[in-house]
Amino acid sequence: MKYFILFGPPGAGKGTQANLLVEKHNYMHVSTGDLLRKEMSEGTELGKKAQVLIDAGQLVPDDVVVGMIRKAIADNPHVKGFLFDGFPRTIAQADALDDMLAGLGQKVDSVISLVISDDTIRERILHRARVENRKDDTDEEIIRTRIRTYHDKTEPLKEFYKKQGKYNEIAGEREIEDVFKDIEKLL
Repeated sequence: MKYFILFGPPGAGKGTQANLLVEKHNYMHVSTGDLLRKEMSEGTELGKKAQVLIDAGQLVPDDVVVGMIRKAIADNPHVKGFLFDGFPRTIAQADALDDMLAGLGQKVDSVISLVISDDTIRERILHRARVENRKDDTDEEIIRTRIRTYHDKTEPLKEFYKKQGKYNEIAGEREIEDVFKDIEKLL
C-alpha cells in the first residue's frame, strides 16, 4: 500500500492534482475538507462543531481529523494507495499519522508540496468560492486567517518531512498539466 501526502496552502491545487492521480493510478483521495463538508451538510454533531471553526478560518482539532483519517483507512483495506489532501496540517497530526501507519506496518512514501504565493492563494480561494459556491471561501478576513494559519501551523511540516527525506516541492503556479507531469516524476 502506498501513502502520499499532497501538501500546500489552501488553493494550491491539491484537490485538482489528486483527481488526476486517482484517475490515472486508482489511488483513494482522502480530503479532510471534503470529509468535513460532508459532515456539515448532513448536520452531524461533528459537522456543527466543524462549521463554527471553519467559518472563523480555524483548524478542526487534531483528534477529530485523525479519527476521520483512521476510519477512511480502515474502511478501505483493498485500495492501491491513499492520497491525503489537507492532512496532516500540524506536527501532532503528522506524528499521529506516522504512529497509525507504523501500527499497520506501513509508512508515508512521499510528501508532494505544491508551492504558490500568498497572492495566488487569495486569488484561487476567491475563484473557488465563485465556482464551487463555497461560502467559507468568500470572506477576506477568513482568507487572511487561513493563510496565517497555514504559515504558522502547517508550514513547520516541511522541516518534519525534510528530516525524514520525504519532502518534495513542486512549483504550483503553472498549468495543471505541467504540475501533474512533475508529480508523476516523483511517483
